Amino acid sequence: MKNSLKEIIVGFNSLLIGMRITLAQFFKRPVTLRYPYESVKMPARFRGHIELVRDPQTGKPLCFACKICEKACPSDCITVEGAKLEGEKRKSVTEYRLDFTKCSLCGSCVDACKGNAIRFSKEYNRASTNKEDFIMDLFKRLEVEQLAAEKLEAGKVKTELPKTEQSKVEEMKVETK
Repeated sequence: MKNSLKEIIVGFNSLLIGMRITLAQFFKRPVTLRYPYESVKMPARFRGHIELVRDPQTGKPLCFACKICEKACPSDCITVEGAKLEGEKRKSVTEYRLDFTKCSLCGSCVDACKGNAIRFSKEYNRASTNKEDFIMDLFKRLEVEQLAAEKLEAGKVKTELPKTEQSKVEEMKVETK
């Protein structure tokens, strides 16, 4: 009898503790976001896929195709091609292919880059059912972004770009101001 009474008291106490926690949470502001209409603000140290960095003066990529990032990558997911263009002092990148399906986001390529020509992007919602969507040519992507930025500056219509490209161009404009 004494054990059953003790179990009832412990159970009732546990019930009250649970009800107190539930009641406290009930009055707190919800943290749910209405995705895709609202998005999460990513922390400054978030690591998305890598992206090429544009030279602010020339608008060209800072990468000079030294291939150090390609050698530093343990997943072998980066392929860099470059050529020396006329009038240039050093090689320029012509193709920078990233196979994001193999990338482990370790950061070896970003750390190895001597010219700070690559960085982690803040893009976090890359979802697709097609594997080819994750094999990206970052050089072509940078050129498309530059053309989009020029169109926006010229006053062209924003709807010509996909939403992800629009947001990237708008973020770049905010960062440069």
